[in-house]
Amino acid sequence: MDLTEHCISSEDLARGDFLCVKRDQVRLPNGHVSQREYVTHPGAVVIVAILSNGNIVFERQFRYPLHQVFIELPAGKIDVNETSLQTGQRELMEETGYVAHDWIRLGEQHPCIGYSNEVIHIYLAQGLVAGAYKRDEDEALEVFELSLDEALQFVQQGKITDSKTIVALFLTEKYLEQHA
Repeated sequence: MDLTEHCISSEDLARGDFLCVKRDQVRLPNGHVSQREYVTHPGAVVIVAILSNGNIVFERQFRYPLHQVFIELPAGKIDVNETSLQTGQRELMEETGYVAHDWIRLGEQHPCIGYSNEVIHIYLAQGLVAGAYKRDEDEALEVFELSLDEALQFVQQGKITDSKTIVALFLTEKYLEQHA
């Protein structure tokens, strides 16, 4: 069964520095016409950085849309002409100061399929070397570490609610079980 919807026309409702809200007229598989509103996003990367002691690097960061501090893994949006791996390497260093020698792609996540085309690439980073972070001017965060077990307990307790972090932790747990 072909479930594809085909774009008839498209308009920008709002455009910011990196997000755009669009409204498309689409032809449905049954031939009817409808509209779809969605946000375009350049994509992002989340990094599970494992220290030599086995702990994982985390951040506490205020997220304005929800007006609260969240516990999450290092992450950031993909810049123009940058691969997802390059983004992960850049973001890890900028936010935490760590550089990793070993990078493993764990997968990807589509966090908001009903209203955004965002894709988040998930990497495991090992062989970390500490250095100086180079955060953006508008970036304030606290870096700390948790064991994988502690982090998964935080998920169960509702202390970690960020979806990219939860998915990345579950993929890491499976990867480490299979490669122990």
